[in-house]
Amino acid sequence: MDGIVSFAQNNPIIVIVVVLGLLFFVYRKPKLFFGLLGLGLLLAGLLYLIMSMAGSGSEKKKALTHEEDKQFDTNR
Repeated sequence: MDGIVSFAQNNPIIVIVVVLGLLFFVYRKPKLFFGLLGLGLLLAGLLYLIMSMAGSGSEKKKALTHEEDKQFDTNR
């Protein structure tokens, strides 16, 4: 979310053009617009879910490798 806000603050002309384009599609073809918006939100949620699951798995892997290092140090 911070990346989107930062992009919008640094490139206001591009953001204005994109918003005007979206408003045009809402006016001309609202069914298509809301269908694509729903699909985009669904895909964004799926991406967030995958990234959060992958993040927790990599944290557990790091914890296990640190545990193994501690076990090897105590045996010496």
